[in-house]
Amino acid sequence: MSSAFRRLSKSKVGTGIMVLFLVLIVGSFAVADMNNLGGGFGTGSGTIAKVGGEQVTERDLSTMFDRALTQQRRENPEITPAALAGQFDQIVDELVNERLMAAFAADNDIILSRRLVDAQIANLPQAKGLDGKFSEQGYARWLQSENLTDAWVRRLISTDILQRTILLPVAASPRMSVGMATPYASVLLEQRQGEVALVLTDAFKQGLTPTVGDLQAFYNQNKGRYMVPEQRVLRFATIAADKVPVPAPTDQEIAAYYKANAATYGGEEKRVISQAVVQDQKVAAGIAARAKSGTPFAAAAAPAGLSAEDVSVGPQSKSEFTGLAGAAVANTVFSAASGAIVGPVKSDLGWHVIRIDAVQPASGKSLAAARAEIVTKLTADKRKDAVADAVSRVEDAIADGASFADAARASGLAITDTPLINSAGKSLTDPAYTVPANYAQALKSGFDLSEDDDPVVDELADKSGYVIVGLGRLVPAAPAPLASIRDRVATDWIQKRAADQARAVASSIAAKVAAGQSLADATKAAGKGVSPPSTVTARRIQLRQADQASIAPLRMLFSLPQGKSRMVADPQQRGFFIVRTTRIVPGNASTNPGIISRVQVEMQQTLSQELAQQFMSALRKDISVKRNEDAIAAAKKRLTQVTN
Repeated sequence: MSSAFRRLSKSKVGTGIMVLFLVLIVGSFAVADMNNLGGGFGTGSGTIAKVGGEQVTERDLSTMFDRALTQQRRENPEITPAALAGQFDQIVDELVNERLMAAFAADNDIILSRRLVDAQIANLPQAKGLDGKFSEQGYARWLQSENLTDAWVRRLISTDILQRTILLPVAASPRMSVGMATPYASVLLEQRQGEVALVLTDAFKQGLTPTVGDLQAFYNQNKGRYMVPEQRVLRFATIAADKVPVPAPTDQEIAAYYKANAATYGGEEKRVISQAVVQDQKVAAGIAARAKSGTPFAAAAAPAGLSAEDVSVGPQSKSEFTGLAGAAVANTVFSAASGAIVGPVKSDLGWHVIRIDAVQPASGKSLAAARAEIVTKLTADKRKDAVADAVSRVEDAIADGASFADAARASGLAITDTPLINSAGKSLTDPAYTVPANYAQALKSGFDLSEDDDPVVDELADKSGYVIVGLGRLVPAAPAPLASIRDRVATDWIQKRAADQARAVASSIAAKVAAGQSLADATKAAGKGVSPPSTVTARRIQLRQADQASIAPLRMLFSLPQGKSRMVADPQQRGFFIVRTTRIVPGNASTNPGIISRVQVEMQQTLSQELAQQFMSALRKDISVKRNEDAIAAAKKRLTQVTN
């Protein structure tokens, strides 16, 4: 699910097993409008798919997409909806899979009890109060901050449990045989040789100067590229633990605490004990008689078959010895003098004979000596209670309808307003400003608030108090005005025009090479901006270590048949590569058992994923799945703002 639901569930199924991976990554979406379910696509215009008796609505998809975009913007505030267009189909598929899993569970009488889901909720860190126990108020506050409902959280938890219950047995720990792994390992050892040339975009920029009309047209065609993410003014009011008034502990409280913790501060007398326990009273009496006559205790117990180690107990407090021998024996022992022989005394264990080898007096602290320590402890407890009371007063005021300002003023809290900031806490107009790191959770909550939501209270990152966060102002995402980014648009226009020219040159070279001309001759004839071809030799396994500067031509080298060539764009936008594969040498892993073992391990995850996907494919055949492709296409256009 989203970061919120990952914090919520704290449970992960292995990467290779979780077919519903994306649902859990970008989850935390609001509960679907169950009243909008119709009998079919004709009667339910908001339906994008039907899974058995379940329906996937446009609202499900829209909210899921929005939450995915929100999470991406926490890492990259500049990201636009168009950047998620490539993930859109996967989001739809995984949303369908989530309903497919629920339908399978229902058809096979797999029922999750409410108590099981309750237990998961009770363990949510965000649902716990200051005492570490489940708090209804804390849970409700978390739901509000994450824009969730209890029903939807229960659904997400149920989905996670079903995944672990159903998919784990299907896809856990598959094993790949040596015979199956060897061909894959051999492919990794395949060696290829080829030629690579690069047509540089920068060589075509000279002399390109856009007109006012060029810039306006380019800006109009590419507004999605210049989107300014949503910005907000957030309002903070901090409840600092060290600023909350705390009454000093009274003498009566200090004395009561000292008395209640006498075992800690007063100490306990201990006795060094030797003990023999036998089942026969006459045997016990013999041990006692020999010990009282002056025979060392271990020797007195030896005729009963007890060794010195058996009879040595060592220092014991009365409470410790009570647990060892019982209350009656302990009372007798702790009322005897040092050196005394006690017994025989009967207990559930048998007949005890005890010698008190020594008495260690109690060595605790007096009240005066312990006072400072007790004051520190009581003050900390009072401060914790005072902070909890302050938080409760604020939350009660908000629940009763008080505004952010009224709730803060009623508790004497100072209010701080941010400038317009993005979800990363940065100001676009003041690069030096950033929301304090201590407000990290409050920042997140502030960007999850809608304009009608009440303020929320979050704990400070360093646990030193709490902060109230409210929404002061919201500026929706929109393209930056052309006037404010004219230089950037001009740079992009020049880059585009130069890239178009470079592509044309690269395409011409590629066509000549495909027709039989050598790459060296074709590049030489092309003129400016073309590097002479260089020879490249590599094994397929090296693709894993390739850097961004070389990955594109290397991938093309290993995708082409011998003697063939093709153009490929540089992902770093330096220009366009022309790649020709000149030689292919097949790999042979039979002499390299190490790489075969490596493939066996690495393919285990792939096999797990494949088994899980096959299981889900089987479910699709068993359970009717109908997709409304027109509605899905319309939703993609609306959500990603991509027209084609």
